[in-house]
Amino acid sequence: MVESKTELRVRYGETDQMGIVNNANYPTYYEIGRTEMFRQLGISYKTLESLDVMLPLSELHVKFAKPAFYDDVLTIHTRIEDMPASRIRFDYKIYNENEDLINEGYTTLAFLNAKTRRPIRMPDMIASLLKPHFR
Repeated sequence: MVESKTELRVRYGETDQMGIVNNANYPTYYEIGRTEMFRQLGISYKTLESLDVMLPLSELHVKFAKPAFYDDVLTIHTRIEDMPASRIRFDYKIYNENEDLINEGYTTLAFLNAKTRRPIRMPDMIASLLKPHFR
């Protein structure tokens, strides 16, 4: 299993008139969590794209528990529980400063060849970064 944590502060533009984070922002928070996880593992999305690897979203699930508010510092817990093959699933839990769970969900992304737009198996470069985290 691979886990990472990323903090972010809720910006004014992410909130509605009541100062509550608009629901449409949570997929963006998930994206922040997974891109930072890749960066912490030693590879960036930019590097993947330079290797003609794309990761389009194929599934998104979002569950709301409590609201987040303007200026809150949120912690995004991102996890990969199973070794990927041709798809990769990320699980997310987002907590506020009081460590209250405010949101959870998951995304599934497919590995694609950028030139052919056809599915591929997980590239060896990613596999070598992930393997040490799985038994």
